[in-house]
Amino acid sequence: MRLPDGPKTPRLWQQIQWITDPISYMETNAKKYGDIFTVGAGFGGETILFVSNPKIIQTIFANPKLFAAPGYLNKILQPLVGENSLFLLEEPKHQDRRKLLYPPFHSKRMQAYGQLICEITKNVTTKLSFNTPLSMRKTMGKITLRVILQVVFGLHRGARYTQLEELLSARINAVSSPLSSILNFFPFLAKDYGSWSPGYRIKLQQQQIDDLLYAEISDRRAEGESDRTDILSLLLSARYENGERMSDEELHDELMTLLFAGHETTATALAWAFYWIHYLPEVKQKLLEEIDSLGENPDPMSLVKLPYLTAVCQETLRIYPGVHLTLPRIVQKNVEIDGKQLENEINIFGCIYLLHQREDLYPQPKQFKPERFLECQFSPYEYMPFGSGIRRCIGAVLAEFEMKLVVTTMLKKYQLELADSYPVKPQRRGTFVGPSSGVKMIVKADRTEALEKAQGL
Repeated sequence: MRLPDGPKTPRLWQQIQWITDPISYMETNAKKYGDIFTVGAGFGGETILFVSNPKIIQTIFANPKLFAAPGYLNKILQPLVGENSLFLLEEPKHQDRRKLLYPPFHSKRMQAYGQLICEITKNVTTKLSFNTPLSMRKTMGKITLRVILQVVFGLHRGARYTQLEELLSARINAVSSPLSSILNFFPFLAKDYGSWSPGYRIKLQQQQIDDLLYAEISDRRAEGESDRTDILSLLLSARYENGERMSDEELHDELMTLLFAGHETTATALAWAFYWIHYLPEVKQKLLEEIDSLGENPDPMSLVKLPYLTAVCQETLRIYPGVHLTLPRIVQKNVEIDGKQLENEINIFGCIYLLHQREDLYPQPKQFKPERFLECQFSPYEYMPFGSGIRRCIGAVLAEFEMKLVVTTMLKKYQLELADSYPVKPQRRGTFVGPSSGVKMIVKADRTEALEKAQGL
């Protein structure tokens, strides 16, 4: 049985290309081999296919019995999230855990988080200096980390909060720079070889984080039932269908999962959003007019319903999605799909980036055009920044909600501009891809004060 075509270069060279320049790797192969091709960038020696045809993706993701999504295929994430993470669970435990995790992320819960996200954004940005270049990715990272600590972990102040903020930031940065990204793909390099090695520092950081998280879980269990609305509190009181609660280890690993899945991706998406909004003046103008139409102190739930704001966030997640691949599927038996022969045990990734760059779906795909989301309704297999099927990101609603509130809170408060006019390019950051420069911006003025002066207040 003949596999779809793909690059013939040595596996190690393909792995280096995938780590150092994933955008070029995907685009070059798609141009040469089409919307389904075999790649040699796998780090376990397995046969891998990248698929970017929406019809093929739908066939694969809508048939989990024929194209399974076992947790062991995500073992590369275990050092980050732990063996009890939703990412690594097998069926039926995976679906049981999703049922437990879903209610805290339901849209009805968002109202309780909205004001807090706005307050966090204001608290972080009040410390910004005027007329001094700043990295939007770092600034957004501070905001999204505090959202994790307060909305997810339920921490707001005190020594444990401060320690976790410092340690989690250091832990994420340890595997997120372009150079250290290699540690995510070659686990043996991240092992503890002594105090001189990166693995030693990562192990020490992780142990300190673990101690603090387990202490928090223990204290919260001792509190008993409460009316707190943070996600940890809701998970502590949740029960499986058999009446059992999540163990400390399960809670710990899901907290780490929510951190790594929700912090860096959302911070990166926000940095890109601010870049595009200020790179294209017409986008900024339309967005400000829509936001200002709600008055001086709009309700967060009103803000997130704004159509052009929604389109801007959707286009941001389309053009450079935080995650370029879906979680993998594995072929359960030899099958033919769209004229292609797929063998049993082949791993298939939906290629989100290439899907979002299809000219037939998104004319002029390299251009940032929010209007396309106002003019067309895309299916879950045409637009899928959070994956699809049974492994779709469970925090998608919170991530989009957070993006909208952070963007509107900052745009209402400050006049911002890009520090330079050079186009920003994507660059590998850990398991994600973000803006190469971090998006350098300058806070020019307090927009609120400027508007009050203009109105003679």
